[in-house]
Parts: sequence; C-alpha cells; structure tokens
Amino acid sequence: MTAAAMTAAPTTPALTDPTPVPESALEGRRLVVVGAGSHTGRLLARAASRAGAGLVLAGPDPRKLEWTAGELTGPAEVVPVDLADESTIAELARRTGPFDHLVSTAAMPANGPLAELDRAAVQRAFDAKVVGPLLLAKHLAGQAAEGGSFTFFSGVAAWRPAPARTVMATTNGALAFLVQALAVEIAPVRVNAVSPGIVDTGSWDGLGADKDAFLRAVAERNPARRVGTPDDLVQAVFFALANPYVTGTVLHVDGGGRLV
Repeated sequence: MTAAAMTAAPTTPALTDPTPVPESALEGRRLVVVGAGSHTGRLLARAASRAGAGLVLAGPDPRKLEWTAGELTGPAEVVPVDLADESTIAELARRTGPFDHLVSTAAMPANGPLAELDRAAVQRAFDAKVVGPLLLAKHLAGQAAEGGSFTFFSGVAAWRPAPARTVMATTNGALAFLVQALAVEIAPVRVNAVSPGIVDTGSWDGLGADKDAFLRAVAERNPARRVGTPDDLVQAVFFALANPYVTGTVLHVDGGGRLV
C-alpha cells in the first residue's frame, strides 16, 4: 500500500439528510378523540388543539365533552358515543367524515376479587377496550386520510397482573394483540397502542392524603425513578400519530414499571 493510499480519506456511502420534522404534525389535521371527557382524553384534546388540530370529541357524557370543548383554542365538534352501542359508533363515523387520526382513551375498569366479579361490568370493560376499538376500526377505517392512524390506550396491568385486577389485565392484553391484527387488516392505515404505567393525570387524586406516598413509592421502584406526567402520554401519542413507519406497536410509557 502506498503512502498516498494510506493517507487518503476512506470511502463511505453518501448520506441523505432526513426529511425535517414539521413543527407541528397536527397543524390543520382532523383528530377524533374518543374518551375526550376523561382526564387523559381532555389533556390530549387540549394539547392537540394547541398544536393546530381540529377536534371531534366523542364519549358517553355530552356534558363532559362540552366542558372539554370549552377548554380548547381551536375548532371542535361534540359527538356522543357509547362503545357498547354499535349504532352510536356508526353515527360517529357519519358525523366525522374524513379524518386524519383517531385516539381512544376509553376504559371501563371492572376491578375486584374474582369471586365478586359482575358479568355486566366485565362486558362493559371489554366493550371499552376490545369490542369498541374493533368497531371503531370497522366503521371509520375507510374514512382515514392517507397517512392516517388509530391509537388506543392499553395499560401496564397487562404486563404486571395483580390480584383483583384480572379483568383489567386481560382487556389491556387483548387490546395489545388487537392492535397487531388491525394493523394488518386495515393497512395502510396505521394502528398502535400507548400503554401507560402510573401517571399523575389527576386520576389518583381520590387517594387523598395517601396520594403523595403512593406516587413516591412507585417512583422509588421504577427503573426511571419517577412517575409519569400527562406530557409523557401526550408526547407518546403524538409520536404514534406522526411517525409513518410505526404500526402494530405498543408504546410502553411506564418508566419501566412492567419490568419490576
């Protein structure tokens, strides 16, 4: 090898800079939020509205939906829907028309000891987490724009089952598999799930004076050494909506809580 060859710069393939990510992937988009009257649904709707999206707010309680709508900076339409009633899902599809993304935060826990479970409560839990998402895809997939997506909410209980949480673990786990099946069934529409761990959205406020101690204990055992914040969930959802190469995936937003 000559001295010139030894000092020459190595030959490497030319690199192409990635396409810049737009400042707001939701600017001018139409977003359907099912469960927009819940803690997480409200927070997500508010963030999406600030990012420039037009919203369709869906859920079983019109009063809560109107409350959410009143907090938004941009346009929003309120559409009552009951995920246990297919006719209301069909009506949601009719009133929504073309849209870009749908996010469902819907949940109806049926917690309690196995011997005390009520069949009707179990059915409602499956309607919210499994049957409802299936029917949302059935009625709305054909209206999703190019690059559109569905994002559902699973939960850490599927990976960390506990006594008296059997139904919660099962519905969240079923949803994780449903996401994979739908990603194939309704492609190229993308389908993903976000799986939160313990997140301080306000849903733990019912613990009263015990809340701080509970969250502190969670943080101490989580590999991330913290509990989740609403912004953690919002950023995960926005990632699922914006990344065109992510589908059939569960995004675990749990600080590693499912691992310990």
